[in-house]
Amino acid sequence: MGAIKVHEFISLDGVIENPSWTAEFGFDPKMGETIGALTGDSSAILLGRTTYEMFYPAWSTRTADDDPGAPFFNDTKKYVVSSTLTSAEWSNSSIVGPYDADTIRRLKEDVAGSIYVSGSGTLVRAMLDDGLVDELHLFMYPVTLGTGLRLFPEGSAGFTLALTESQTYDNGVVHLAYAPAR
Repeated sequence: MGAIKVHEFISLDGVIENPSWTAEFGFDPKMGETIGALTGDSSAILLGRTTYEMFYPAWSTRTADDDPGAPFFNDTKKYVVSSTLTSAEWSNSSIVGPYDADTIRRLKEDVAGSIYVSGSGTLVRAMLDDGLVDELHLFMYPVTLGTGLRLFPEGSAGFTLALTESQTYDNGVVHLAYAPAR
């Protein structure tokens, strides 16, 4: 059974939308090592439609020479949660249909190894509400944005997490890894 490992870039005030705001902080190589460890045992990628539509053009033409993460993103089986897409152009991609917790549970049972999720805020929020996330990796940036899609919106159900790991990088970003408190 696969574990779902979620990776989010997040501001201090909880915004995860369109992480172009992270560029001003640079990308610490140690962050790449941490993300590489997350993807290392993953045999599948799970994406929401919006993230798929951002990742496909960004990653599909990259090679290992361009970015060491390119082979993972291009060669790994990708599952896209969408109620509007009917086909997926990116290699090794398939549409699983609209969000359904039972479909995600079956996917977890069928995939050997972990399932990596990046971005995909609407999908991640639903999976958190349904208790489907096994690891939540937040890369918290030292900035507040004031507006934007938040990982934990006001009015959402609360839950308790257990901190399993933390790291601080030279660019001021803090990696906080959580698992469900059991």
